Amino acid sequence: MSILTSELTEKIIASVLGAGKMLTAGSAVHEIHAKNPTDFVTDVDLAVQERLRTELSELAPEVQFMGEEQDNSGIDPSLPFWILDPVDGTTNLIRGLRHSAVSLALAEGGELSFGAVYNPFAGELFTARRGCGAFLNGSPIHVSRARSLGESLICVGTAPSRREWSDRVFNLIRALFDRSIDIRRSGCASLDLCDVALGRMDAYVEGFLQPWDYAAGALIAAEAGGRVTGCEGEALSLVSAGGLLSSNGLLHEEILAIIRA
Repeated sequence: MSILTSELTEKIIASVLGAGKMLTAGSAVHEIHAKNPTDFVTDVDLAVQERLRTELSELAPEVQFMGEEQDNSGIDPSLPFWILDPVDGTTNLIRGLRHSAVSLALAEGGELSFGAVYNPFAGELFTARRGCGAFLNGSPIHVSRARSLGESLICVGTAPSRREWSDRVFNLIRALFDRSIDIRRSGCASLDLCDVALGRMDAYVEGFLQPWDYAAGALIAAEAGGRVTGCEGEALSLVSAGGLLSSNGLLHEEILAIIRA
């Protein structure tokens, strides 16, 4: 049985909205540290994570907390846990691209039960509860009805931390580009998934992501009628990194065949 009640859900969403405003406060970013040449953490990432960790602990002290900016090795996936990316699209935030989000999910019994993705720059809050559909600012949303790549706009990721995969990654992107209307690359996985949920995009594929990158968005896309798997069609892990394919469902097998080729 889920820990979520309507009252608790409202409080969680309020916390996400409050934390999201921190991304837009003044110039926001004041300190930047490189975790590696392609991955950064800022004072905003750390402040948002600490704020939400504290508030979620007060709301549901029994729930474990997984956050991008901490050691998560002690998480027991058989018990409920939050999955937080305090700033998805940190590089976008640093560069002032205004395309970043707070992404929060709840996993219970090894499955995602709740997801919220908030883009404060666009004023867009995407939410979903398992079995209850997906919503943008409270209104129901649904994936597109595109039936072939030839009528589709595809969002791609470049797996920048895995440069040894570059030939394979860009060969796949070329194959998708050749068969589709066009491709897009946004630098924010959670919002890419939400764009699939809303039908702005027909599919999204990326070869290497962490659970906090995709957990909330994956549930939102699935609850909007889409299909979300690993790049080989496997179930997504909630505790380890991997590839991801999200589509409106109608395109999934066609894209999987291209990936496997």
